[in-house]
Amino acid sequence: MTKENMADKNNLNALSGRFRGFYPVVIDVETAGFNAKTDALLEIAAITMKMDEDGWLQPDETLHFHVAPFEGALLDPAALAFTGIDPHNPLRGAVSEYDALHEIFKMVRKGIKDRGCNRGIIVAHNANFDHSFLMAAAERCGLKRNPFHPFATFDTAALSGLVLGQTVLAKACMTAGIAFDSAQAHSALYDTQQTTALFCELVNRWKRLGGWPLPVEDQTV
Repeated sequence: MTKENMADKNNLNALSGRFRGFYPVVIDVETAGFNAKTDALLEIAAITMKMDEDGWLQPDETLHFHVAPFEGALLDPAALAFTGIDPHNPLRGAVSEYDALHEIFKMVRKGIKDRGCNRGIIVAHNANFDHSFLMAAAERCGLKRNPFHPFATFDTAALSGLVLGQTVLAKACMTAGIAFDSAQAHSALYDTQQTTALFCELVNRWKRLGGWPLPVEDQTV
């Protein structure tokens, strides 16, 4: 770790100082069912985070992939009707789970190093769902260098319930003053972009209200 990164860990306006060394990455997946072990992962998007010099959280890099169902994957017709995804449409330009996650993990590992963080953490709306599908896919692919925490997440549904009194993504965004186009919902890229905007607003709103940085006497807790 460089001296600059070590200094960032003690800088409350740096990403590593803000989240105790965690590197937040917003993830959204679209799937062919609810069972991460058996149902196909069909789409995934990831957006990394950065902070400006004054400690305001912002989006950074974006990756988005249409994903080909893994061999033997189940495709629930009701789930496909809900998302509108045709897994067999050649125009999707789908890649394998391995290729999608390999590129996302490479981006995240670089971000962790560049920002002086220790480990990635998934930010998602109802995060357990997205986390479970990503972890199951990584296990199927044999990807050993998974940069994400194995169970911890930042769930914007829970955070929005606390801050905004809303837990549905569209309603939380609108309550926060973020435009939301329901016609584009259930696209992994659009939902990731809106979740990123929501997470940034929640974190930055807490800062604007005076909740961050912590008082000096509280920083050792």
